[in-house]
Amino acid sequence: MKMMTVLFASSMLLSSCYSYTSVVGEGAKGNSQTTQWNHYVVYGLAPVGVSDSKKMADGAKDYTVFTRQSFVNGLVSALTFGIYTPSTTTVTK
Repeated sequence: MKMMTVLFASSMLLSSCYSYTSVVGEGAKGNSQTTQWNHYVVYGLAPVGVSDSKKMADGAKDYTVFTRQSFVNGLVSALTFGIYTPSTTTVTK
């Protein structure tokens, strides 16, 4: 039982944040960034409010979308026991 507890605690502590990048057109040409949180419930299974990268790009044809679960997002998720699971989207144009 003690070994199972240690393995479970280790797996929780060693879990990592995720991130992915999408390039639209030729990608970002400058350093102008817009950041918004995405709102999910039930461990990220049900979206409540998700950012629209096209609106965030404000008409730009070439931009880069970077979506991640930051440390702060993970902390909020842990504090709510996964009931609320946010992520962050940043659009660079």
